[in-house]
Amino acid sequence: MSSPSASFNGLRVASFESRRADDAQRLIEKFGGAAHVSPSMRETPLEADRSVIEFGHRLITGQIDVVILLTGVGAKEMVTRVERHIDRQRFLHALADVNTVVRGPKPLAALRELGVSPTIVVPEPNTWREILASLDARLSLANLTVAVQEYGVANVSLVAGLEARGAAVESFKVYRWELPDDLSPLRANIERIAAGEIDVAMFTAAQQAVHLLQVARDMQLEAPLRDGLERAVVASIGPTTSEMLRANALPVDFEPSHPKLGHLVSECAERAAELLNRKRRSAVAVELPAPHPHDQTPPWHDSAFMRACRLEPVPHTPVWLMRQAGRYMQEYRDVRATTSFLQLCRNPQLCSEVMCTAVEKLGVDAAIIFSDLLPILEPMGLELEFSPGDGPHIHNPVRDAVDVDRIVELESTEALHYVFEAVAQTRRDLPAHIPLIGFAGAPFTLASYAVEGGGSRSYLHTKTLMYRQPAAWHELMERLSRSIVRYLNAQIAAGAQAVQLFDSWVGCLSPADYRHYVLPHVRRTIEGVAAGTPVIHFATGNPALVPLMAEAGGQVIGLDWRMNLAEGWRAVGYDRGVQGNLDPAVLLADQATIHEQAGAILTAAGNRPGHIFNLGHGVLPQTPVDNVRALVDFVHEASARTS
Repeated sequence: MSSPSASFNGLRVASFESRRADDAQRLIEKFGGAAHVSPSMRETPLEADRSVIEFGHRLITGQIDVVILLTGVGAKEMVTRVERHIDRQRFLHALADVNTVVRGPKPLAALRELGVSPTIVVPEPNTWREILASLDARLSLANLTVAVQEYGVANVSLVAGLEARGAAVESFKVYRWELPDDLSPLRANIERIAAGEIDVAMFTAAQQAVHLLQVARDMQLEAPLRDGLERAVVASIGPTTSEMLRANALPVDFEPSHPKLGHLVSECAERAAELLNRKRRSAVAVELPAPHPHDQTPPWHDSAFMRACRLEPVPHTPVWLMRQAGRYMQEYRDVRATTSFLQLCRNPQLCSEVMCTAVEKLGVDAAIIFSDLLPILEPMGLELEFSPGDGPHIHNPVRDAVDVDRIVELESTEALHYVFEAVAQTRRDLPAHIPLIGFAGAPFTLASYAVEGGGSRSYLHTKTLMYRQPAAWHELMERLSRSIVRYLNAQIAAGAQAVQLFDSWVGCLSPADYRHYVLPHVRRTIEGVAAGTPVIHFATGNPALVPLMAEAGGQVIGLDWRMNLAEGWRAVGYDRGVQGNLDPAVLLADQATIHEQAGAILTAAGNRPGHIFNLGHGVLPQTPVDNVRALVDFVHEASARTS
């Protein structure tokens, strides 16, 4: 619990409740908070649903082996409904004869009140993962029939886990969640949050997040509500509620040591002021004005690249290439002969030199700063080394929740000053009409490097942390996301006109995992980039993720070579641009083949405003420079508009 001196010290606390509104009000005021408590959900019995009656009949006839009770209210309502059709004692005797599993203290108390001793009591934090772990320790579920008491909505993860263990799963419903009869307190809290008049927002059930957003949308206040929650401390009672908040792209700043109302209020009172100050300092750090306010029409503003980012007509399709300054160029190899890769990244003058040389030699329409994805990880507490021939290696990888705790959020970008100096130097050295692109690794790609300790084929460690310790995973992703926003905005302030977010490794995920474990964090990252700066959102490896990438955000979606550009653009939507997507290996072919393949991509784009020609990944080291120049010339000539 908290220390005796814990206090909100007058902070304004909004609490979303169901049955314990009075208790929440009393506790918040006890700990010195200005309480604004609003009921946000109620449980309504499902009188017309007969699944619970059918369950009762199957139980008394010996067709059920295991019963899982998820809530106390549900356990009581189950008996109330069943006893109208089946003798109460007969039902309770049958319940006592099978394996019963209770999810925490409330269904435990309800079952004991009925005179039934449960077989398994699931420990805190009482999520579906603890249910499965408890069953694994006590029972083999193969060929057993398991009945699950649902609460509000089906727990898809629990059902899938039971079925994966060989069980036949039957669910029965006893109530549903509805909005409270009187919505005025909930609406009042939404208005307070949207107006910035709430310092702490407390959630005590997962469904409260759904109802909050539903009512906010009806009030046309969803965007201001989300902004308000970004500036407040969002406290969640436990992992299940936190998962729902994150699934709806809402922040989670605090969880108590135990998923109980008393712990939530008292422990949050102890830490709220510190968390609020840190969060608001972070907000100030990332809210930068649009770049170059003193010059409304700098020469790069109407370049083909910037016009394409804005979906405006262009004189020709703009083209730039990932790794356009790299090992395939003799000039780059000459520089690298005298310095290591990390030393080069930390030398602003050399970074500018290698990039400006590439721009001049190739005739491309944009430059990208010369740097790497990983230096941002060093000031966050990771020991990074680039080994010749082996690539990047992290000596203290993140493997569990304890390791996540030592990751230092990048609240100051001072340690990466050399990157911003490289941005400023490159901007000075480039022709004025050539835009400069800044970049960063996306949260998942940086997280996978941090967890794996380097590159990987299977991402076994990454997925293990993601699946086994989702709370730790989301905390890691949140720290990375906020750090990336500060990093990108500092590049913009230093002189970048656009930024690209590289998610080089996210293709290892399924669409379902991307939506749950990645999308909310990418959306928050992109939304945090300074207003007026185009964001190119690029990922590789799984075309099925493209619609979800578009949902996550970005004015331009980068496509790799694994999908047809026309199909990719349809999946993205024509309200934003696309970048890509020639296979880098094509540049190893003869120039006739290069022209043919590039022409097919231009045809697929159909001269639609918003296409930026690029490769589907970086230039390969073996690529002849003449072929790269031939590609750039061909794109300019073949895409030239006649009007």
